Amino acid sequence: MAISNRPLSRRTLLLAGGGTVVTATATGVFLGRREQRAPSPPGAVGPFDIDAAAELLRPTPLHDITGPQSIAFDEHGRLYALQVMQGGIRLPDEERTLSGKARRLAGDMCVTAYTRGGSAARHMYLRGFGHGISMGIEPSGDGPMLWVECDADTGTGYGRAVARVPFRHGTVLDSTSPSVRHHRPLPRSHRIHPAVDVAGNRILLSHRAGRSQRYAVYALDEFLAGSYRPLFDRRNNALRSGETLQGCAVHGDHVYQLTGTPYTDSEGVNPPEDGGNTYVSAIDMRSGKTVGRRKVSVALSLPFREPEGLAVRPGTRTELCVAFSVKSDARRKVAVYACPA
Repeated sequence: MAISNRPLSRRTLLLAGGGTVVTATATGVFLGRREQRAPSPPGAVGPFDIDAAAELLRPTPLHDITGPQSIAFDEHGRLYALQVMQGGIRLPDEERTLSGKARRLAGDMCVTAYTRGGSAARHMYLRGFGHGISMGIEPSGDGPMLWVECDADTGTGYGRAVARVPFRHGTVLDSTSPSVRHHRPLPRSHRIHPAVDVAGNRILLSHRAGRSQRYAVYALDEFLAGSYRPLFDRRNNALRSGETLQGCAVHGDHVYQLTGTPYTDSEGVNPPEDGGNTYVSAIDMRSGKTVGRRKVSVALSLPFREPEGLAVRPGTRTELCVAFSVKSDARRKVAVYACPA
């Protein structure tokens, strides 16, 4: 574990939601509350009530026919979804169409931006970036800035670095473009993917170091400046043997993670009658301990129901949102459910 004891920036201290304060301690950064909170309900993981999850977006198509890999929200609460690019598409500067497998190994992805009404109104393509297990959005005066993995390993399709790129509707952006700055804070790690805590001015990197899956948290301003000193770097002790990581987010004191797999038939390892194997867990960044774990029991009747994305939705009442990939006859769709704080 690496801990920074340097002074905190003024921006880091000024978190959104005036009741939040930051205290520097001998063990790192503690995000606390001035006011006392009511006891958490039985279904809570951190402050979020997983048992109270409610539909935010009904099963809805993405721009491409493939399923979602991750979701994120901008400062207005609008949804963005990241997916592996579908096969059979030929972009304007390409000489031929590519298969879905070729797109996956190349790290080619599509970003879909939704309106408040739930329509997939805008999109862009990211070539050579990665698989998209998680993403983040940072507001800017020029529009949303996407934090995504980049520099895909063509043997796996997963990113080896992260990048901050503008969302531009209808465009194609290559990871090799001179405009894309590759941040490489973890050169010995792989399968790196980011999430952003705008209120706390932090970036989370999920990564694999050898066989160990880890979470590292950085001050966003310093990260952008090329200073890669983590506030925390913890082994993911919440990931149980055989579980599949499907997304992560950071909020307050906790890293949240989503695990699970799609339904199988009644004879398989994840039959629908067992309520699925989708779980949300919380990891205390200060101690590295798992401090909450709950099965997600919403929308059990969804067909297929593969967990694919976890994100914090800002607003007057912050929500932790879980996305599912849903099968239909011709394409996958995304469905999103919000867990209130």
